[in-house]
Amino acid sequence: MSSAVKWVNEILPEDKPRHLLGIGEPEDLFMGIENGVDLFDCVAPTRNARNGTLFTKYGKINISNAKYKNDFSPIEKDCQCYTCKNYTKAYVSHLFHGKEMLAGTLASIHNLYFIIHLVNNIRQSILNDTFHEYKKEFLKMFKGNLG
Repeated sequence: MSSAVKWVNEILPEDKPRHLLGIGEPEDLFMGIENGVDLFDCVAPTRNARNGTLFTKYGKINISNAKYKNDFSPIEKDCQCYTCKNYTKAYVSHLFHGKEMLAGTLASIHNLYFIIHLVNNIRQSILNDTFHEYKKEFLKMFKGNLG
């Protein structure tokens, strides 16, 4: 997909924004930005959230897994989203197991915050001329702990 995105962006007018629909996974955001994409629109963060998959800097977690039943820490230790500041993994897991509507809402708040925070960090790395280093560091942590 990277080569297709690069090819299309090379022929589009430089003074127009480049929108890539359907790209919402963290690693795909790096690819798009690296190839000139300005805007993204995707349901992946909220779809993942509604199904109990949450983004963390160490990869995705499935909050419905039994190991979170008694985990009273936030989804992400340093995350400043509403969910992480007010709820624990155990509580969010409990909500999913109880099929409560609040489960998807709290998970979506977290995942959207994660993506917005990631894009802000990417923007800052571009301004600091450290994009490639940031990408390598982020993806090493994010992909290194998947499974």
